[in-house]
Amino acid sequence: MRYIGWTLLIAFWVSFAAFLHYTLPQRDIVRVTGTEIIRKDFSGVSRLFYAQVDTGDVDVGNRDLRLINTTRVNDRVSVYRNEDTGFSWPPYFKLDSSNLQAEAADATSTRAAAQWVVVRHYGWRSPFLSIYPNAISIRPIEGPDANIGLPWVNIIILTLLAVLFYAIWVRWRRFRKARIDPKLEELQDNWEAAGDAVTAKRGRIGRWLDTWKSK
Repeated sequence: MRYIGWTLLIAFWVSFAAFLHYTLPQRDIVRVTGTEIIRKDFSGVSRLFYAQVDTGDVDVGNRDLRLINTTRVNDRVSVYRNEDTGFSWPPYFKLDSSNLQAEAADATSTRAAAQWVVVRHYGWRSPFLSIYPNAISIRPIEGPDANIGLPWVNIIILTLLAVLFYAIWVRWRRFRKARIDPKLEELQDNWEAAGDAVTAKRGRIGRWLDTWKSK
């Protein structure tokens, strides 16, 4: 039973960590190499990883998907989708995907005359599921070694979550100490008392049988 509890607890924290990693904003230093629009069929498991259509449009089974193609400092390729999040989850309230696509197109550069930018995004890239992280914003920087600062949004959110979970844990410990532990101790005492009573009864029966054996 203890192993089942630990398994469920580990599964919960791993799932929660994956949820935070997918949802919280991340920043990449990249060079935009181009933009494109592809026709995407939104069906199957991958549909869960895409945002909604642009604000004011109708959601259908397939639609155009804006992509931003980039190259990182280490020459690895990164592809971002560019979708509105609207007022749904995650709460980035992004309503300007068309403007962002224009900014990305304007920031396109070559290797010889590289223009580096910081792409703020959330989500994962999976070629197997055909999903892309969603770009939230793009801003130019001086170079690939520029200081982009600390991720204050993530620090604040993680700190608030830590405080929340600590408060829940403290209240749970108090509740368990005041309500659950006494009940468990009472059940254990009753179980032990019942066991002692059974043992005593068996002892009396055994002694009674011994009197018949002696006769």
